[in-house]
Amino acid sequence: MLYVALALLLFALVLFWLASRQRREAGLPGGRVIYTDTRAWGAVEKPLYDHLLELTGKPDYLVEQNGKIIPVEVKSGRTPEAPYDSHIFQLAAYCLLVEKTFGKRPPYGIIHYPSRDFAVDYTPQLESSLLDVLADMRRDEHRANVERSHEEEHRCARCGFRGACDQKLA
Repeated sequence: MLYVALALLLFALVLFWLASRQRREAGLPGGRVIYTDTRAWGAVEKPLYDHLLELTGKPDYLVEQNGKIIPVEVKSGRTPEAPYDSHIFQLAAYCLLVEKTFGKRPPYGIIHYPSRDFAVDYTPQLESSLLDVLADMRRDEHRANVERSHEEEHRCARCGFRGACDQKLA
């Protein structure tokens, strides 16, 4: 009976270690995962949505920690020295959607790259910049001709509008 108990204890410790390792690899802070958009963990959750801004999004994870909800976005590309602006605005949009959906303003969000995590403070300044970007997008959405906003061939090659774009690079 003692050997069975020791074997079960050892098995439980191994499972705990594996779960902890998987959580670290996903860039998740301590806390309870309350939302996930990774098919590996089961069915994909319903998107977060704000009808006033007509904004929708599906963060990779939402973690509840000490009564706060922290969005986590996982990126698979190379790890930059600092997070890309587009990733920061994506995370800020998730913070805004969390506040609208759950009534709790996240103090920050996390962008997880393969070899580094960045905690991005969700400040009033970041929220204001996000709202400005959203307003610009809404304005441009109704314009007949919008100039491209970059000179990066690799981004242009993967753009979803490449087939209809008369400004494509190469």
